[in-house]
Amino acid sequence: MESMGKKKPRPRRSFTPEFKAEIVELCRRGDRSVGQVAKDFDLTETAVRLWVSQAGVDAGERDGLTSNEREELAALRRENRRLREDVEVLKRATAFFAKETR
Repeated sequence: MESMGKKKPRPRRSFTPEFKAEIVELCRRGDRSVGQVAKDFDLTETAVRLWVSQAGVDAGERDGLTSNEREELAALRRENRRLREDVEVLKRATAFFAKETR
């Protein structure tokens, strides 16, 4: 009875940039709505809207971070997190060896 009314979440899917570009083009043509394109290709309407919006940013039609800038930002954040962890390890090692030499 616990599972009544609960839907299993859909597994996360990934799509190629070519597929996303094709979906964006279908939406931009204007013969079908974003909702209809999403339904036809079994996609979420939110995902399709995000792809269309990001394509507008990448084309310079809207303000925001381009896809390349987003990738660079994510890589810099990963590197920053790794460097902070390295500094923390070095701090602990320094404290440990400072106690040992006393």
